[in-house]
Amino acid sequence: MSQLFLGLISGTSADGIDAALVEFPDGSTSAVLRLRAARTHPWAPALRERLVALGQGGELTSLDELGRLDVQVAGAFADAALALLDEAGVAAAEVAAIGSHGQTLRHRPHGDAPFTLQVGDGNVIAERTGIATVADFRRRDVAAGGHGAPLVPAFHAALLHSADEDRAVLNLGGIGNYTLLPKQGDVRGFDTGPANALLDAWCLRHTGQPFDADGAFAASGQVDGRLLERLLDEAWFALPPPKSTGREQFHLDWVDRRLLGGESPADVQATLLELSAVTVARALDVHQPGTARLIACGGGVRNPQLLARIAAHLPGARIESTDVHGLDPDFVEAMAFAWLARETLAGQPGNLAAVTGARGPRVLGVVHPA
Repeated sequence: MSQLFLGLISGTSADGIDAALVEFPDGSTSAVLRLRAARTHPWAPALRERLVALGQGGELTSLDELGRLDVQVAGAFADAALALLDEAGVAAAEVAAIGSHGQTLRHRPHGDAPFTLQVGDGNVIAERTGIATVADFRRRDVAAGGHGAPLVPAFHAALLHSADEDRAVLNLGGIGNYTLLPKQGDVRGFDTGPANALLDAWCLRHTGQPFDADGAFAASGQVDGRLLERLLDEAWFALPPPKSTGREQFHLDWVDRRLLGGESPADVQATLLELSAVTVARALDVHQPGTARLIACGGGVRNPQLLARIAAHLPGARIESTDVHGLDPDFVEAMAFAWLARETLAGQPGNLAAVTGARGPRVLGVVHPA
């Protein structure tokens, strides 16, 4: 008899809550699974606006606001889970557990008191859905000296590793991140910098659209080489792995400080797209040259201009979607948190220390019983 787990995540762009219902055949290895149903649940506009502002470094007004957001975000995640189950015709009692990532407000893995903060109280989700909920996945890894990110490489390794070729999995979400899967040797993973976050924010500012459909806005402009140099001069790009980042570092104020004034909005969009492509390509050239296959997922897979520029900078790699491997590119991360919940309940570690920099493998997350 199979088991069902439900994964929930809202990423850096906070463009919706991705929900994935994943089926694991009984007694299977973790590499065998099937996506039963998936959907993206919209945020209430006012709540999303506040979350985006906080994610970009905005200040909380009070501890009361933090408490309210923790409950409001959890309520939205619970709504996403229940809506998916209703669409799939699956009763809550049939789901073994929910794995909920929450919404990141701050990610500070460095300093005297490293921390990462995701809101979306697992208690509320468990209470609202009647389903055991695993939440707060990242903080145990940070407590063990890691970055708490990225966590999805363990999932990528379980499903997409090959003993025949060096592979890389590229998630093009708000932030880009790699999982490096050499045919022999340790799995590695790290963030590359902005993928869609700056593109979406600039597009919204200048066109009123939340994202650049098919990369058309970027395609209407020309890359500004000098602006690109100023963007690439950011010291974070030269840091060695393990490394992670978020909207609190790469946001429109960061872009604005590098503009001279008078730039065409379309040219800036084209340059931001080139920034994403160049940083992705350089990271692979440095950390796994000779990669045979680059497997892409995340919203950036829907941007042919971005994929074309990445391909131009990586002529030796075959670039394809996770769809080729039976994984819907829009829901890979949500599926990963369903998988991570399964690992937690089985008492298995969910991090890869070589990826996050933690002192060793750790069972992740806090379990809130049904």
